[in-house]
Amino acid sequence: MNLLGKMAVLFAYMMIGYFCSRRNYLDARASKVISFLVLNFASPALVISGTINRQGDVPGGLFPTVLAAVCLFGGMFAVAFLLPVLLRVPVGQRGVYRLMTIFSNIGFMGFPVVQALYGEEALLHTAIFQIPYNLLIYTYGIYELTGNQKGENGAGFEWKKMINVGVAAGLLAILLYILRWDAPGFVRETLSGLGSLTAPLSMIVIGMALARVSLRSLFTDVRLLLFSCIKLLVVPVLGMLLAGQLIADEVLRGVFMVMLATPVGSMTAMLAEQYGGDTDLTGRGVALTTLLSVVTIPIVGALTL
Repeated sequence: MNLLGKMAVLFAYMMIGYFCSRRNYLDARASKVISFLVLNFASPALVISGTINRQGDVPGGLFPTVLAAVCLFGGMFAVAFLLPVLLRVPVGQRGVYRLMTIFSNIGFMGFPVVQALYGEEALLHTAIFQIPYNLLIYTYGIYELTGNQKGENGAGFEWKKMINVGVAAGLLAILLYILRWDAPGFVRETLSGLGSLTAPLSMIVIGMALARVSLRSLFTDVRLLLFSCIKLLVVPVLGMLLAGQLIADEVLRGVFMVMLATPVGSMTAMLAEQYGGDTDLTGRGVALTTLLSVVTIPIVGALTL
């Protein structure tokens, strides 16, 4: 199945969530429960499963992946400080646009897409990208939303949030890769079973989130539409033109493409809600880019891979 077909499968999962939410079969509480299961069980299991089921070593070791992750986030920071100026974003919204530029949905969408394209073994690469992602979003992300002050709910920055299940799973996956642990069969099967839930459940949650947004309002904000096109098409294509010359391994190159091409991360909306940011803008940014990414990710893949 090609990339367009794989995205169609993920879109079908998303529409199930959208339909169930619109018909009130699944409510906000159900969304929180499913998100909890994905973030704390399914997604970590998927990362670890990809490591213990790996056949052989990563070509060139893990250093190229670490270097690629550093280059990706460094480049996205540069784009994030330039793009709001080019789009003439009001000063009060520039911090939100910077966050939407830097932090893509590599957890809920990136992992399922990488798994669909390259299998579980490629997820070790993705896990390495997730480590700086989590460190940055729980430090710089919160700082940008609060100005180093407390949010509306009285919650200031908490260093302990840098150590979370996603980071722990990534570090454990790297450790198991180094130790070459030969896991018992029941451990492999349990982790594989849990990990297989990541794609459908995460996309169902995204669909439920879309159901709470007015789709008509998404396509009337010209600035947000232009931002979405730049983030989902221009930046990934230009980034891959450069990365294609520097990354030799085909799988890592594909993972890098997915990390660039995924839509705005749902964590930006969650943090905005918790720390008094612009929840309307972040919510619409997540919804619009998620819808468009079903088409733009295959386009970027066709142009760059």
